[in-house]
Amino acid sequence: MKNKFMVALALVVAAGLVGGLTAWGITKMTERESINGVSSGGFQGVGAHFTSYEAQAYPDLTYAAENAVKAVVSVIKTEEIRQQNYESMNPFFEFFGMPQQGRGDGGEDQIRYREQRSGGSGVIISADGYIVTNHHVVENASKLTVKLPTGKTYDAKLIGTDADTEIALLKIDQTGLPSLAFGSSDALRLGEWVLAIGNPYDLHSTITAGIVSAKSRSLGAIQTSGNSGIESFIQTDAAVNPGNSGGALVNTAGELVGINTLIYSRTGSYAGYSFAVPETIVRKVVSDLREYGVVQRALIGISYSVEDEGIVVQEVVKGGGADAAGIQKGDVITEIDGHAVSTIAGVAEIVGQKRPGESVKISAKRDGKMKQFDVVLRNRAGKSELVARETFDAIESLGGEFAEVRLNEKQQKELGIKAGVQVSAVKQDGILARARVQRGYIITHINGHAIGSVNDLYKISERVTSIEGVYPNGKAVTYSLIE
Repeated sequence: MKNKFMVALALVVAAGLVGGLTAWGITKMTERESINGVSSGGFQGVGAHFTSYEAQAYPDLTYAAENAVKAVVSVIKTEEIRQQNYESMNPFFEFFGMPQQGRGDGGEDQIRYREQRSGGSGVIISADGYIVTNHHVVENASKLTVKLPTGKTYDAKLIGTDADTEIALLKIDQTGLPSLAFGSSDALRLGEWVLAIGNPYDLHSTITAGIVSAKSRSLGAIQTSGNSGIESFIQTDAAVNPGNSGGALVNTAGELVGINTLIYSRTGSYAGYSFAVPETIVRKVVSDLREYGVVQRALIGISYSVEDEGIVVQEVVKGGGADAAGIQKGDVITEIDGHAVSTIAGVAEIVGQKRPGESVKISAKRDGKMKQFDVVLRNRAGKSELVARETFDAIESLGGEFAEVRLNEKQQKELGIKAGVQVSAVKQDGILARARVQRGYIITHINGHAIGSVNDLYKISERVTSIEGVYPNGKAVTYSLIE
């Protein structure tokens, strides 16, 4: 038995020695063949089809990455979440959207607030502390903090925000900051290399690379009251995840060509499709917010659809710019300012760069003949003047989301109204929240002005002092506001 054990041990030792010698021999052979230009494995000619490497012929992303990353920051939002004591709420009234007080034993409204924090990214666009980010990154913030790549933190002031484009502008009190210059999103080519820089999952200063997959992409993702969202995204395959929102999309020169905004995914994480607001829209919105405090939104004054033949005018707004220029229902728009248009996103991006009072040249086909129109763009109120910071924005001040209601004769008779706008959501700190207007309330008048559509809300230019309407159960309620 002892002899058998010794034999077995000898075989193991021998095998180990042979294996070691073999391994040593392969290692030395590989090194020797590498020196002679022969690939590992002893096969001649493998890799011979490779061309000689020329650095200048391939994209070098290091310059853009190392410089642009210095100007991308973290944006931390602190939000106060309103909590209602539902123990004293009557579910019957809640179902019908009727106002309630929700009182506890002490006779006071049982409303509490808790702090909630979330984060995103931002891009420094000037050495004196202006930072661009996404609207949803800062929405409903009670406090905003910016953290630089160096680790220093600053309280940030919200200069302005625009839900229609998902762009917001912040300011920190600091100078001499690294910043990114704007490039040209129009000049981007399909297949061109780009970098996405941001702070996904709190992983600060993360850089990913990809190519431009598509331009002028419209997804219907920006949902705003009145369906006024402007979408013309740059689509890339650079990896973008939660926390990247508001971060930079840069070209190989390190220039800012877009603001990373959303992803298309079934899981909430990167799945190969990332979307950025193009520089053309970002630059204009930021300029407006910085100069006026509000975005100067320009409109042609039409509703339209995309058909095989082009952009078909479905309706012309009476008194709008298109109406004044002579555009008619059924006209097929083919060009705006010399740019061919065939998509909603294409129209939105071109017009989105304009301000009220500016004009565009529109080429349209009517009865087989081409016609030219000079259209002076107007704002939502139907005026060509710029909107001042102090000008009242009814929808923003009301603080809610709205939907137009369509009532049949029976409903009109039961509710005692013919038309109105229903409150589909109430946002914190707006007029609706302060007046305790409940979801479901149908607004029929504001300051005595009849409200029959969401568009009517845009026409309210004075401070709201009264809101008239009715709840779905037929209870008419008037809210009088005293500031």
